[in-house]
Amino acid sequence: MPAPVRPASMAARSLRHSLPSHLTPAPVSYLHPSPFILKIRRQPVRLVSSRASSTSKRPPPPSPQFPTVAACPSPTCACEPMPELPEGLPIDHKAPLNGLISAYNEQVLVCTGHADWPSKIEEENSGDNLAADLKELFGRGGKYSDPFHNVSVLNSSFPASPPSYPGLQSSSVYLLPSFTYVPMLPRVSFDAVEALAKGFLLPERLHKAHDGLLSPVHRDRLTRKAPFQGLLPNVQPVTDILVLICGHGGRDARCGIMGPVLEAAFEGQLERVGVAVQHGPIEVGPGPARLADKTDEEADPSRSVVFHKSEKTARIGMISHIGGHKFAGNVIIYLPPNLAQADGSAHPLAGYGVWYGRIEPQHVEGIVKETVLDGRVVTDHFRGAISPDRKIVRL
Repeated sequence: MPAPVRPASMAARSLRHSLPSHLTPAPVSYLHPSPFILKIRRQPVRLVSSRASSTSKRPPPPSPQFPTVAACPSPTCACEPMPELPEGLPIDHKAPLNGLISAYNEQVLVCTGHADWPSKIEEENSGDNLAADLKELFGRGGKYSDPFHNVSVLNSSFPASPPSYPGLQSSSVYLLPSFTYVPMLPRVSFDAVEALAKGFLLPERLHKAHDGLLSPVHRDRLTRKAPFQGLLPNVQPVTDILVLICGHGGRDARCGIMGPVLEAAFEGQLERVGVAVQHGPIEVGPGPARLADKTDEEADPSRSVVFHKSEKTARIGMISHIGGHKFAGNVIIYLPPNLAQADGSAHPLAGYGVWYGRIEPQHVEGIVKETVLDGRVVTDHFRGAISPDRKIVRL
């Protein structure tokens, strides 16, 4: 028969009687929590309340670094109709757009001259292409992979500059937001790719998170080497406004359908406000590299090609996947650092790359007016931006 269960008070008395006097616990402390212990137990409740109170008093987010407008103005002219999209592939009009931008330090646009890329651009031409070479160097596990310096590689429909020598196969790239155009990357060896990586794509200084963690050899490998810039001829600054539209139909049908419609709409609206849309490849002559941070006065005109433009010019191109198919049309607008407003003052968004989503033909006129001409970001289409100093901007 099991022993009867004794009340806690009886067990306590038995314990006290069985212990020496100097080890006998005080009755109140053993059976009843003291007021001090009660205070400790209530403390977490008061801390939570205090934390909630401090959260509600946090200051509002900082004001945007540029002017904004809530929505696109209504179009003043007839627009192309919204194209019909495949069944089961709608546009998401509910999810928030703000902040849906990839973090990157440099974006490389490879000039392919077409927009019918495979789903993974590095697989084009059985993997023998510049995008694949760059992803091999800067992708995960690559020779120059750096978690604090992301290089984004995209294909574009812009045509490459013709090579200086007949029969030479070469590529061209835009580097953004460096606003640099590299017209000649001969596809005869990997040396040109290495020169592009070492001379233009690696950071001038490593992120401070690397301090004390990398060997001198590793730090040296991940840091830019300016002398390699001279190995690539005719490098020049980008002075055109660049309108980049995701038209990667091989990745998602929505982008493939929306891209050409928006391309035509942007061309019409830019021409309508006096921005000359440029077509065809950029022609360059012989000569060594022209660095993007050189002004026309600093550059030697006898050694490189200098274009003097008195009007605003733009180039419109399709680009490969940038994420967010369901927010098509997706558009990035890069506004060159030398861009000025009609009165000659500095453009508020000069040097920025502005990402927009859910752009339809009816919005193009408003985007051109507000962002391209007046330097205002349209917040209800805003995905994010990259600043001239390579900071990702969210509202």
